[in-house]
Amino acid sequence: MVARLPTLPHQDAGSSTPASALEWISPASPWSLEQANPDQIIEDSTLFTFLRCQRRAYLDVYGDQDLQATPSDYLVKLKSDSAAHRQTVLTEFSPISRPKRHAANVAATAQETFALMQQGVDYICRGKMAAMCEDGTIGYVSQPDLWIKQPGGSWLGNWHYVPLDIKLGKKPKQEYQLTAAFHAYVLAAWQGVVPTMAHLRLKERHYVIDLEKQWPTLLDLLDTCGAVLTSEETPDVFISRSRCDMCVWLNHCYDVAQNQNHLSLLPGVTLNRYRHLEKLGLTTVETLARNQPATLAQASGFELKVAEKLVHQAQAKLSGAAIARTDANNCFTLSPQELPSAPIELYFDIEAAPDKDLVYLHGLLVINTQTHTETFIPLVAREPEGEASAWHQFQHVVAHYPESPIYHFCPYEAQTVRRLAERYGTIIDIDELLSRFVDIHKRIVDSVTLPIESYALKHIARWIGFEWRDSSANGAQSICWYDNWLSSQDEQYLNDILKYNEDDCRATYWVKRWLANFAAPLWENDAEAG
Repeated sequence: MVARLPTLPHQDAGSSTPASALEWISPASPWSLEQANPDQIIEDSTLFTFLRCQRRAYLDVYGDQDLQATPSDYLVKLKSDSAAHRQTVLTEFSPISRPKRHAANVAATAQETFALMQQGVDYICRGKMAAMCEDGTIGYVSQPDLWIKQPGGSWLGNWHYVPLDIKLGKKPKQEYQLTAAFHAYVLAAWQGVVPTMAHLRLKERHYVIDLEKQWPTLLDLLDTCGAVLTSEETPDVFISRSRCDMCVWLNHCYDVAQNQNHLSLLPGVTLNRYRHLEKLGLTTVETLARNQPATLAQASGFELKVAEKLVHQAQAKLSGAAIARTDANNCFTLSPQELPSAPIELYFDIEAAPDKDLVYLHGLLVINTQTHTETFIPLVAREPEGEASAWHQFQHVVAHYPESPIYHFCPYEAQTVRRLAERYGTIIDIDELLSRFVDIHKRIVDSVTLPIESYALKHIARWIGFEWRDSSANGAQSICWYDNWLSSQDEQYLNDILKYNEDDCRATYWVKRWLANFAAPLWENDAEAG
């Protein structure tokens, strides 16, 4: 099956029939009641998933559903927030018509939508359209949030329709734009006009999608998607933390990747880099570890620093030991000044709800290295309006320890402190405060290669030997707990958040302590050599 799109001349907006009506050869034909069901159906949701992960789209169709994990609370929250956003946006359109549903009968439901289009109603909510590819083997099913009537001739009359999708995202991602193009592609089979635009309503603004730019990519995508979904082979596994974290197939795919000792479990092996390694025959940890970084860089086109990181990562995985990174003089890349110690050290972690643009907890762990005591200080916004108060409390606490370094994990804490300073003002010098911040994540990744699958805090700390009291807790779960606290005022939710945040602070301390102990003999050797 090869997807094609016709070239239509510009239509006269006052004409009831497009100039190309008799010449037009549809790339897909309406899915009629008389037609048998196709061998494979590609829905807009299928295409959206396929763009993100071909394996997931395949498993959604053919996989053993018992292997799916229960959706996380955060995923359930996102779906609920998305539905609420959709309902809010739909209130802006009136009058809205809704087609009658025919369970398990796609063609009949599409006919109901088409009947509303023939009537020329202004807005059709969740109207399903369906079409067949040329040979009838693949069916396409489109269901945008809204079909919007526009002036301009079509087979319907002196009007035609364009799709509107409503999404909770902030940016018009490629997945959104190609899904919009897919809606238009299916619709063209029914109205005889290929829309030149589609509408995309995101959380913060409205976008108009130029569909002509999407056609070449869409047609290739439909061919690829059809080929993969009609194949008897499951697409290869590839674990990408940023895309896989909330997938219900993650546990299943992770087990497959572990059994294969797959390279995607090595930090730094992106999908693009993996394709390059595949071409070189480097598909196992063992073969990658045997390479010289300079040789790999030359053969793959990777920068030398990237090649070094990948080879060292494979070597660390095989040995199970940490590997120190050294410079051209064979000196350890981390200096003592970059990992300051003091009688009192602070370890800082923030909990925030991006959907509310809210920081609801500043957690500080105070470590007295002389008395060997630890004190956790949680500064909580018990309601969103308390964000400013919690921020000012945080400043008072850190001002009490003016000589203490403030350790944190990743840049988010430093970035957020500057943002809160701009929003609510300061009682201390913000630049002086931020000069005390030490990003232990950057110190680790710049100086050591660890035998772990990710340089996230949990992976590093667990390798060292630290364990969270609630092993399933994470930042996304914390957001859900805070939502639950706001709605129920049940103190247990706040307690769960505080326990999780305290453990994050303690884990950050453990990582710093481990790195200091690891670095000590290396600094001593460098001093003797110097």
